[in-house]
Amino acid sequence: MLRGEPFHATEADRGERLDRFLAARLGEISRSRLKALIEAGAVTCDGATITLPSAAVRPGAAYALALPPAAPATPQGQAIDLVILHEDDDLIVIDKPAGLVVHPAPGNPDGTLVNALIAHCGDSLAGIGGERRPGIVHRLDKDTSGLMVAAKTELAHHTLSAAFAAREIEREYLALCWGAPQPAEGEIEGAIGRDPRDRKRMAIVARGGKPALTRYRTLQRFGLGAALLACRLATGRTHQIRVHLASKGHPLVGDPVYLRRRPAAASQIRQPQRDGLLDFPRQALHAAILGFTHPRSGAALRFETAPPADLATLLSHLAAMTDHV
Repeated sequence: MLRGEPFHATEADRGERLDRFLAARLGEISRSRLKALIEAGAVTCDGATITLPSAAVRPGAAYALALPPAAPATPQGQAIDLVILHEDDDLIVIDKPAGLVVHPAPGNPDGTLVNALIAHCGDSLAGIGGERRPGIVHRLDKDTSGLMVAAKTELAHHTLSAAFAAREIEREYLALCWGAPQPAEGEIEGAIGRDPRDRKRMAIVARGGKPALTRYRTLQRFGLGAALLACRLATGRTHQIRVHLASKGHPLVGDPVYLRRRPAAASQIRQPQRDGLLDFPRQALHAAILGFTHPRSGAALRFETAPPADLATLLSHLAAMTDHV
């Protein structure tokens, strides 16, 4: 299909690269996507196909884009129940349950959030990169619960990805950790990269990592044994909160990767609450707040969700044992 009327180049456009010229006029389609479309023969100049993204724009020429229909997604849709907080033509916001993998990968070829979104959204997926699939602009670990936004259009995918990269997204997590961090409110900074001793783990590294900053504040302290924190991400690195808290001696309750031995702080928790903490089957982390600007309307959107039942029950049992901060 044609992407609207042809674009007529002006004298001011003389010599501009074709992919940049089109990207400036089609803000909802990324330059990399436009480059691929040009190379595929989807762009004409005065009716003649042009396949060189770097071709110089000629004043007075009419450029047109024939956008092909989105191809079926490679992952197949699967009917999986979703808790949907918001949905419109451009995006969808869901409360992801713990245990749900976000994207198909070796070991998890299906049964993922992407499969669920393809089935739920159906024909309302306008297509990302020429494929009828949702645009995943950020991820949560399999066993982390909470809020996620996914794009349904090129515009939303491009704009939200840029907003995440520019750190313009509000994100707050609830994290139940071992021990009581001191100070009760502060920052943890340290570049994160692959652990050189275990490539399946991330770690704070001296070289080769990406800068990372986590801001935390204590919401509730359970004696000296555990604490509920609100964590805000200034960056979004893999396992960031889990790595940063573990580096300070306060690993997340239930973390199967960064908690490898019984924590000393466990001795500060009475039974049966101690067993509840030690037996918690996943990292106690929940993405509770997500705020962003709508990519099309410019409206400010903000969502908040309570911890799921397993974490809420654990917190309730702990609160019955101790005083609030």
